[in-house]
Amino acid sequence: MPIDEGVSSTPLYHKATVLNRFIAKSLDFLIVLAIAEVAPPYGFWAGLWYLLVADGFAGRSIGKRLIGLQAWVSDSHMGAGFKDSIIRNIPIAASYLAWQVPYVGWLGTAVILSVESLLIIGNDRGLRIGDELAHTQVVNENIFDVDPQA
Repeated sequence: MPIDEGVSSTPLYHKATVLNRFIAKSLDFLIVLAIAEVAPPYGFWAGLWYLLVADGFAGRSIGKRLIGLQAWVSDSHMGAGFKDSIIRNIPIAASYLAWQVPYVGWLGTAVILSVESLLIIGNDRGLRIGDELAHTQVVNENIFDVDPQA
């Protein structure tokens, strides 16, 4: 349920905790690394595909499902679809691609992930660049459960 309508017409929801988001994304990265190791040489591309579309399953990647988070599209009041997932995960995919550049790729990855992390921590709604582009917000999945007793 929205906590405040604010100046814009987009409702504000309580942001998911930073620790839960970090754990969920770490689980997703472990999945990507496992895919890359198990299925070379196509594992890299399969991992990239997973990073882009993972949140398209009702807004929940495997990591988000395990931790209890959901990428929510504020405008449509639904979980993120595949288009939203691809848009919101472009910066993460860019960091994965940067990692592949010999010798200096780790620096690009570190910069991208650091900026994304700082935005999650510093933003009132926990929005990173991808969330701003896709108009999504990561919330606890049970925030929208309706109490049957009410």
